[in-house]
Amino acid sequence: MKNTALIWAVACYSVLSLSGCVVGPDFQAPVPKIAKNWAPVATEAGHSGTLESAIDPRWWDTFGDRQLSALVREAQQSNFDVQLAASRLEQSLAIRRQINADTLPEVDGTASYSRSRNSQVGLNDPSGHSGKQAFNLWNGGLGFSWEADLWGRVKRSVEAADASVQVAAEDRHGVQLLVIVQTAQHYIQLRGTQQALAVVEQNLQIARRSLELTQLQLKEGVATDLQVSEAAAQVAEIEARMAPLQQRSAQLINALSMLVAREPRALQQLLNAAAPVPAYGADVPIGLPSELAQRRPDIRRAEAQLHAATAAIGMAKADFYPRITLSGSLGMQAMQLSDLGSWGSRSFAFGPGLSVPVFEGGRLQGALQLQEGRQQEAGIAYQKTVLRAWHEVDDALVAYQANQRRRDSLQQAVVHSQRALDSVHQQYTQGTVDFLNVLTVQNVLLANEAALVDSTAQVSLSLVDVFGALGGGWQG
Repeated sequence: MKNTALIWAVACYSVLSLSGCVVGPDFQAPVPKIAKNWAPVATEAGHSGTLESAIDPRWWDTFGDRQLSALVREAQQSNFDVQLAASRLEQSLAIRRQINADTLPEVDGTASYSRSRNSQVGLNDPSGHSGKQAFNLWNGGLGFSWEADLWGRVKRSVEAADASVQVAAEDRHGVQLLVIVQTAQHYIQLRGTQQALAVVEQNLQIARRSLELTQLQLKEGVATDLQVSEAAAQVAEIEARMAPLQQRSAQLINALSMLVAREPRALQQLLNAAAPVPAYGADVPIGLPSELAQRRPDIRRAEAQLHAATAAIGMAKADFYPRITLSGSLGMQAMQLSDLGSWGSRSFAFGPGLSVPVFEGGRLQGALQLQEGRQQEAGIAYQKTVLRAWHEVDDALVAYQANQRRRDSLQQAVVHSQRALDSVHQQYTQGTVDFLNVLTVQNVLLANEAALVDSTAQVSLSLVDVFGALGGGWQG
């Protein structure tokens, strides 16, 4: 008995010692290549440039718009896409817990009772009654089984599960960042649309005053019916521009309502009043180029996918080696319930099981090649993701500077157009020019003012694109 126990102890120690062996490649985090020719956009006179300083994780607050900040906070808490991503992360964690359970022994408890009677002419009756009467049978005990992870198959599966959890976490971060960016974009577009509507209303008032003046001049015999018709047509044309802007404003308010998980028009009263377009006047912190991979959720996700694919190779290689399973049971069995706890009712069984792949027709080799191919694919996808990130950052910074230059030029154009309109109105009143000149100059002013409003919004929108491309926001 002592020799048997000693043999079992030595066998178990050997198995546990071998379980430290892990086959397959160990994951090495890739080092993303920094764009050699990329440099932050230099500051131009009167423009906001870039600084290689830490990005504010709550960059939307730097616009100085409390309503925007409040909407972003609400969207992060209530948005359905964020909730769905969080739910998928919880599911991934649950799968990881299931896989990690293979590292521990599985123990089951059993208990049963039966009353039966065996055949008198069949096999031996274990009850000793030769099948002449029924008997009771009580059973109870514990059974366990555990696979000795000799080659690290289970360890690699847990490693792959951890990487899959990281993928789900980065998916959630990506959704959070997207919701922040979309909320900021819709809000800026809404304020830009409201400003454009205000410009149209202002020009409508000017056109109506021109119509009244022309009608008065017609009564005095200075103007003609043609000039009155032209002035009335100008009023109608400007009025026609209001409906699309009002429609666009309502749609943007509904889009924001959807982002914060509210019903249509829920934010109508809150956002219906016009407000300035949120602006950011300082230099933009973009962080260090080497930190881009640490912020962008898509790069972090691609790295986690590469990690999972690398761990899967170890799982495939471990399938080529034998598997040893330790199993056993400890229980009690008696025909009388009063005897169930006695020493004589005990029963036990212990022993190892060995499974060795002998012939599988190339299935294991094919599975290994598949996992190696997936790792190669994940590596290429990582490189592509990093390169795309650099392109997005560079494009966003170029657009930010270009929109600032366009805005500055349009500001000058509006100033000159306003002066021209004041001058032509004075000349028309004096009778030195006809009303066609007034219409032409006013249309130019209206077009320039509308373009300036749009350009001002585009500057802020392109800045949102910069922060989104840099990957900042989900950390806050």
